[in-house]
Amino acid sequence: MNRTTAGRRRRVLAAAGALVALVALSACSSGMEEAGSGGGASAGPKDGPLTIAYLQKQGDQQYFVDQANGAKAAAEELGDVTINVVDLGTDSNKAISELDSAIAQGVDGIIIVVPDQQIGPQVIEAADAAGIPIMASDDVIAGADGTEAPFAGFDGTAMGTEVGQAAADLYLEAGWSAADTRILSGYKQDLSVCQQRVDGAEAAFSEAVGEDMPELIEIGTDNSATDAQDQAGAVITANAGVEHWVVWGCNDENETGIVTALQNSGVAGDDIIGVGLGAYLTCKDWAAGQDTGNKAALFISGAEVGKAAVTSMVALLRDGTPLPPQSIANTEIVDASNWEAEGVVCT
Repeated sequence: MNRTTAGRRRRVLAAAGALVALVALSACSSGMEEAGSGGGASAGPKDGPLTIAYLQKQGDQQYFVDQANGAKAAAEELGDVTINVVDLGTDSNKAISELDSAIAQGVDGIIIVVPDQQIGPQVIEAADAAGIPIMASDDVIAGADGTEAPFAGFDGTAMGTEVGQAAADLYLEAGWSAADTRILSGYKQDLSVCQQRVDGAEAAFSEAVGEDMPELIEIGTDNSATDAQDQAGAVITANAGVEHWVVWGCNDENETGIVTALQNSGVAGDDIIGVGLGAYLTCKDWAAGQDTGNKAALFISGAEVGKAAVTSMVALLRDGTPLPPQSIANTEIVDASNWEAEGVVCT
């Protein structure tokens, strides 16, 4: 049954058919006259081959694999551009050493998904000192003065709002009550984009259901499916009398990990409303035709973020076009009935 309603299928940013909207903030609205620290505003046009380092946290996750592929696809289309992708895992020390290595190699530009936003000032300072433009991908980073580096990714709060609204639609449709329902929210609690996402989900859900808001339980994770599943176990055990569960998180790993923990503990799929964020893991149960608690997901395309970041960086390097302060990609709620039609790649 198609659970996707017209109200749930609105996009974060309408872009007249464009998959990616480049949001150029004006000086009067953003306080920026040009791209921020590390923006490469002083970089002049360059002829000949270009090399861009794309340094990613958790590069083995499907979203980041897609992002790397999108970056390479954009490079191939633009021509004479090499993308050096490096998996940083969750190691901030490796992020710094790989950044130093990229600088030593004389790359023309750096795009980075930091394992920890706290290293932002160090990362930006190193790139600025070397005269190499830098752009943040997925997670915002700022210099020591608080100025944010140009960014390619998603609007965290808007993403969470979409997830929370979808969960609320399903909750109201199911006719559950707050008394016998709990909400499980899994995320890496020291990551600002995760906080924005789960806060947005909670606010949208609360607004939609009003006084019938179930108790929300936060689960701290490292943003992996394995840790989300492990951390959820104790919470589920402590709430043995709960009949129904609503689940969301910072990413698909959190949501599917918690749903797996619930189902492994004996909770039926019909008693779980899980709304993922990414769709690349939630779609696995749909592809297999399984009875699952993964009811819907916000589809985010890592490939489009990679393409947007590389396109912006090459425009700076070749044409002197300042990096846009923000490049925001579109999103879409999908479920078992429409995920294939919406272009979700399920691996």
